Amino acid sequence: MNLALAVVTLPPALALGSFLNVVAVRLPEGRSLVHPPSSCGSCGTQIAWRDNVPVVSYVLLRGRCRSCCDRIGLRYLAVELLTAVLVAACFLRFGLTADAFVAAFFCSALVVLSAIDFERHILPDKIVLPATVAVLVAQLVLHPDQWLEWILASLGASLFLFTALLIYPKGMGMGDVKLALLLGAMLGYDVVVALMLGMLAALVPAIVLLVRHGAAARKMAIPFGPFLALGAVIALFFGDALLDAYLSGSGL
Repeated sequence: MNLALAVVTLPPALALGSFLNVVAVRLPEGRSLVHPPSSCGSCGTQIAWRDNVPVVSYVLLRGRCRSCCDRIGLRYLAVELLTAVLVAACFLRFGLTADAFVAAFFCSALVVLSAIDFERHILPDKIVLPATVAVLVAQLVLHPDQWLEWILASLGASLFLFTALLIYPKGMGMGDVKLALLLGAMLGYDVVVALMLGMLAALVPAIVLLVRHGAAARKMAIPFGPFLALGAVIALFFGDALLDAYLSGSGL
């Protein structure tokens, strides 16, 4: 039943991913998300409906604008596919429930925030803060008996990253600290897993840069948001199992 539901959610999730691409481009620049219609970033030609079908149009056009043949970034395809896969996974995991919708909203927010942070090295408050409030309110309504967990996890995760920011200011920014509020509101105590995995994942490119560029790598900024998002997604689906395995293995 859940598998069929996940398959049904794929088309609307792809459409959502297409909209998130618009958000990723326009919101940081303070532009309207509705007007004007989508157009090529190079030649300005308005994109026809047949060239605006998620994933399909990108593949058929081989990642290029029909008018000027300029290359369309892979980010557009990645956002659409990631959104579709994650939203479908939420309904596969949680079924047709309110929790699935909250999880899908959470994952969608992470996708667009990751896209923006990857390209611009910012995590806009206009997305992070409203998303945090929406997720926290939803969690308190759906799981009122766990209200303390959601609040403590949100504040605790943010305080942890804020402390890390004070110790090593070049490692992250206040946007990451605010993003931790969203992660804690959604994941509860499993936010520990998200933070741990996010930090471990961020070490990989940091080590690569250090090996290739030596001391100069310290001046090269790496967006931390996408790695936190990766840890959060893993924690959303496998956090309880990973945390239990860790606690059991450590004898706690």
